[in-house]
Amino acid sequence: MAVISQNPGYISTTTSSAAADPLLSWLWSIEKALIHGTTLDFDELLSNCIKSFSNDPRYKNDVRFLKIWFLHMDRSSDYESVFREMEKNKICSSNCSLYEWYALFLEAKGKLIDAYFIYHLGISRNAEPIGRLKKAQVLFLERVSDIVMIGSVQKVDVLLENGGTYINPWLVSTTKKLLQEMNDQILKYEGYYASNKPYKGKVALSTLQKSARNKTIEIGGYKYQIKGCAGQGGFAQVFKAHVDGNPDDVVALKIQKPAFPWEFYMYRLLDMRIPESERMNFGFAHRVHLYSDYSILVSDYLAHGTLQDAINSNLVTNVAMEEELSIYYTIKMLRILETLHDAAIIHGDFKPDNLMIRYSRDLLEDKDSFYECSGPWKEQGLCLVDWGRGIDLRLFPDDAKLLGDCRTSGFRCIEMQENKPWTFQVDTYGLCVIVHMMLHKTYMEIEKRPSPDGGYVYQPKTHLKRYMQVELWKNLFMKLLNTSPTEDHKSLLRNLRHSFQDYMCSNPQLIKKLKQLLVKQKNSLCSA
Repeated sequence: MAVISQNPGYISTTTSSAAADPLLSWLWSIEKALIHGTTLDFDELLSNCIKSFSNDPRYKNDVRFLKIWFLHMDRSSDYESVFREMEKNKICSSNCSLYEWYALFLEAKGKLIDAYFIYHLGISRNAEPIGRLKKAQVLFLERVSDIVMIGSVQKVDVLLENGGTYINPWLVSTTKKLLQEMNDQILKYEGYYASNKPYKGKVALSTLQKSARNKTIEIGGYKYQIKGCAGQGGFAQVFKAHVDGNPDDVVALKIQKPAFPWEFYMYRLLDMRIPESERMNFGFAHRVHLYSDYSILVSDYLAHGTLQDAINSNLVTNVAMEEELSIYYTIKMLRILETLHDAAIIHGDFKPDNLMIRYSRDLLEDKDSFYECSGPWKEQGLCLVDWGRGIDLRLFPDDAKLLGDCRTSGFRCIEMQENKPWTFQVDTYGLCVIVHMMLHKTYMEIEKRPSPDGGYVYQPKTHLKRYMQVELWKNLFMKLLNTSPTEDHKSLLRNLRHSFQDYMCSNPQLIKKLKQLLVKQKNSLCSA
């Protein structure tokens, strides 16, 4: 079913000459073919047009070219691969029409969950005009609320022919059912406050999107004076706030609509399963206030920026992060995932902007405490936050296989790209992407390369520089991009971490340089 009308007037032409606008003559030919051409001629014409202009920067954000892509998609038997090509070529990626039209296309095919995530993807990217896209999403939810999104009674799992249990852990219906089953347990959590009434505070939460600074929100006996916006996504905003006017008591307020209790459950799960010695690496939630229309999550505020900020600070000068720093953060990420996965928890959104940087108040010490991660080195590192996509594996059968697509461009693991089941790969692939960003200043693209046993392996397309610790990095990418289901996952992460630690401790000058780089980075980020 076509989403873009195939009538001759659907493509708007201009008075520009074909010489100044090479796409124009193709538009005329496509319009003519719509009326008179054969199916074969028309399909070939669309394909040739796309090949001719996919890499032309003049048409990356041209809605006329976007419409041609959708005509091609509508006639393709593999529409998902067409969309992947559009994503790869960044066709109108900042224009809301891409997401609105593709969501409508998916809705017409009955792919309601996929359509929902496409709206979410566009909103998370702030595709313009964002207001139109949000309105389109609201209308979509109204159309399908009785089917899947609201009050759904879908089963959590789907039993396939081979008897395996396949689960999409990110379905709204999945999390809703799990929360209902655990309701009695969650009600006992410290800091859980729920009301079935809408939020009716003196300050309307909807007004915070336009102006929030110095407004005060009163919730649960606390007064939160908002000092600024710390982050924004498709469904939530995060604000820095002082508690009861005390500038030394600073928290982060995550205000989300509709209400979303799942993240608070994940934080309390971390409290229970993560060893105390590692708990500082995973963020902490003080309380959550749930209303029928909003949720307000109160958590620690970390003031030193994110790993994304650190990467960006290097991009300003067009240089990659120093290798010693890259190794240091790789060690920290491996340790975080080693601890997390051993507790049967998946983060599900492992990106550099969800890794907050922690700095020690004391001077960093020698290589022994570095290797053991003791003393000031323990206080220094990364803190993984934003648990809205977190997954508790113990809620599912032991033989369950996870399906579902995070829809986060650049962070879709190989299994998602190939529509295969996944578990920890969603996090370890994210780690590989972050490492690639630190080393090469770009997102990671992968390719299949022949292996000695006659098969193939996945490797990054970008080759490592000769001056890098090539064997260390090659081993990391090889192991994490080609994991075996039978391999001991915890040992894999630990052994990789030890290989990087061994290298850093092999020469005292490496630790000395790392300490200097961390001081320099702290001064840069904290003064920004």
